[in-house]
Amino acid sequence: MNTRNSFDPDKFYFRGLHPSVSVGTASDRYRGWIGQIYTERLYSGKITSRSTRVGNKTFKTEVLPTESVREYFDHFRVLEIDYTFYAPLLEKGRPTSCARTLADYAQWMAPGDCVFLKAPQMFFAQKVWRGKEYVPNENYLDPRAFTRQFFAPAVELLGPKLKGIIFEQEYQKTGERVPPAELARALDSFFADIPRGPGLHVELRTENYLCRPVFDILSKHGVGQVLSHWTWLPTLKKQFLAAGGDFLDSGGQSVIRLMTPLGMRYQDAYARAFPFDRLIDAMLQPAMVPQTAELMWQAIERGKEINVIINNRAGGNAPSIARQLVMKFIESGKTGLAGLP
Repeated sequence: MNTRNSFDPDKFYFRGLHPSVSVGTASDRYRGWIGQIYTERLYSGKITSRSTRVGNKTFKTEVLPTESVREYFDHFRVLEIDYTFYAPLLEKGRPTSCARTLADYAQWMAPGDCVFLKAPQMFFAQKVWRGKEYVPNENYLDPRAFTRQFFAPAVELLGPKLKGIIFEQEYQKTGERVPPAELARALDSFFADIPRGPGLHVELRTENYLCRPVFDILSKHGVGQVLSHWTWLPTLKKQFLAAGGDFLDSGGQSVIRLMTPLGMRYQDAYARAFPFDRLIDAMLQPAMVPQTAELMWQAIERGKEINVIINNRAGGNAPSIARQLVMKFIESGKTGLAGLP
């Protein structure tokens, strides 16, 4: 069987689901996915362990080598690489460890394999953690630094394998928020001064910013709105309706990210989902899968390509969530559901 074009949800093969649908995950290389996505014998003696601090707990994580991405893409059409959120690709003119890992990924990817990269927080967060507190970010929305230290090297490293870049704006507490019109002006200036190329998508994690002034700027520059199932955001349906019940896409591409249960903090979701080897039924919120499936059909009907990125923290095990999602997608198509649930 040619797994690169197959669809068999029982065996976690999702590439052949629909030509306008790309299902993938946020990060990869999890030991907990052996038996689902990965074949254990291929990585004998190659699995490494490291300590990961999340909140006030330390977790021992086991990680597959980068060559496992070959097998990952037998199952999924797209991958979100999120470690680039924490560092640029160039510092002082030299490649960082992120760049070296990304180059390693690229050598194992086949034609047609595509990734989304998360833009470094140093270019899109209003405040960053320094020592023991958050301080104003001197690189916030700096188009020249972003282009030089991230965009240009990313395009050089990945070429057509780079499907898009996701800008994740951190949640803004009530007393720290700028007016939406001010944010819109800042985004207007930033996106006017960075190069065009792969799709650009913004995830706004503050509900107050899901408004017309900000959406108008995204639309002006051809920047997509990421619909995100995340801790402090409203439902996917409400986010979609906030933009007028339409997709703000980038080059015909739209993105949905299933990150965490609504109302559950990152550290709590991580602790409940770890070691990411099974679905946690009580963690998987009932509206997330059907709303996502219906949005997928809405996108197809409007001529968009929809990319759904799934995180383990949304319910314990991303491949199992993907299987539930594609089965609901097929069921929704057969029953002809109309409108969002």
